[in-house]
Amino acid sequence: MIERHVEIETSEGLMGTFICHPEEDGPFPVIFFFMDAPGKREELHDMARRIATTGYYVILPNLYYRTTDHFELDFRNGSNTEEMFSLMSEIGNRMIVRDAESMVEFVGTEQNADEQKVGCIGYCMSGPFSLSVAAAFPERIKAAASIYGVRLVVDASDSPHLGFNQTQAELYIACAEHDDYVPLEMVQQVREELEKSTANGRVELYPKAHHGFAFPGRGKIYNKEAAERHWERIHALFDRNLK
Repeated sequence: MIERHVEIETSEGLMGTFICHPEEDGPFPVIFFFMDAPGKREELHDMARRIATTGYYVILPNLYYRTTDHFELDFRNGSNTEEMFSLMSEIGNRMIVRDAESMVEFVGTEQNADEQKVGCIGYCMSGPFSLSVAAAFPERIKAAASIYGVRLVVDASDSPHLGFNQTQAELYIACAEHDDYVPLEMVQQVREELEKSTANGRVELYPKAHHGFAFPGRGKIYNKEAAERHWERIHALFDRNLK
């Protein structure tokens, strides 16, 4: 596995980014991996590696780069939780679409990346980012996943559901049965919006799972059965559309 840390130049600064891909048989389809609110950290690097080992060029940026070069939530005692919420509040769908434009330009210069085959995935905070990027780059993004993504249907001009008719990607939206951030009413809303749109995709509810179920570092919230199901779904999604 080839791994490196680079700084991607955007219109608003330098975005620290973790990249990994196999050593042989490239170029590889590209996966934009958008971090969750607790920050770009080793747990996410390991998840990026898991995707990359199956034949992908994975690019995981620090989305908080406008404010800080590095942030990780202190899961042990939550001492910097307020800082996390502050950082979250300073970014949004349109900003990440601008960042994705810089990411598209970057992979176009990489010999190990197949810039014509791009997918994206986002967790929690970045679930809506993944869907928004798919809508903003319909000719480029072939598959997009939102894993317990928040704010999928909201009263805002950049609500992700408003982009369903623009996207050409296959969409996969995973939701937890128990989620204070995404109540079942919103799950039903996003399902209805997707069904009445022209988009190709589905919403799947994970029974008995809680928000954050895919992360091993979340203690009792981690649900191994649900986590492995989500891996099965996203690998199949990317393989269907990018290989």
